[in-house]
Amino acid sequence: MDPLSLQSLADYWSRPAVATNVVIFFNLLGALILGLLVGYERAYHGRAAGMRTYGLVCMASAAVTVIFGSPALWYGGHATMTASPDPSHVVQGILTGIGFLGAGVIMREGLSIRGLTTAASIWSSSAIGVLVGVGFYGAAILLTALSAICMIWVSRLEHWLPSHAGVAIAVRFKKNFQPREEVLRKVAYQRGYQIAAGSLSIDYNAGQPEWHYVAIASNRKKGPSWLR
Repeated sequence: MDPLSLQSLADYWSRPAVATNVVIFFNLLGALILGLLVGYERAYHGRAAGMRTYGLVCMASAAVTVIFGSPALWYGGHATMTASPDPSHVVQGILTGIGFLGAGVIMREGLSIRGLTTAASIWSSSAIGVLVGVGFYGAAILLTALSAICMIWVSRLEHWLPSHAGVAIAVRFKKNFQPREEVLRKVAYQRGYQIAAGSLSIDYNAGQPEWHYVAIASNRKKGPSWLR
């Protein structure tokens, strides 16, 4: 059949095709709304990825997934496939691609790493879109609620539970001064801190040695005010 014939073009607008497009539309709309809900928490706290990013990620994930529910209608119903498509490969590709997007919002500032929660929530947003795409609407709504609760309330739970505050420190020494690790650890201990294992590193700035490490407070009250 000629792909440019009137009959071939009309097949794209047949009753089953239009009905399927309506279902896909509502899937995309629902995924967009759920993604916006998750993204609002990040936007409220001034993070780089806001409502638009989350909405687009969730909606696009749903779009790529939902089309595998109606392979018989692909290309106006003229697709010739020897085997049914495997949606699991698409889901794998979505989550892998979102991983690269999430990596883009992770930033390292000295010994501190920021953006891990945002990256994880973007990945969660894509999973919400996949759930919507395959028709698990209840699970998608539940995952949206759990993601929002996790980002809003778990930080308060962490504050309530016993913990030890940590702070990244950079120490620059005077010229010709020979620092010793055991002395540094003793001084930190006297002030109520311990140097985290494996965090000590030595750099040189303008020929002067700089020691970078993470100091862990012996108790919550010892931590700096911005960590409490």
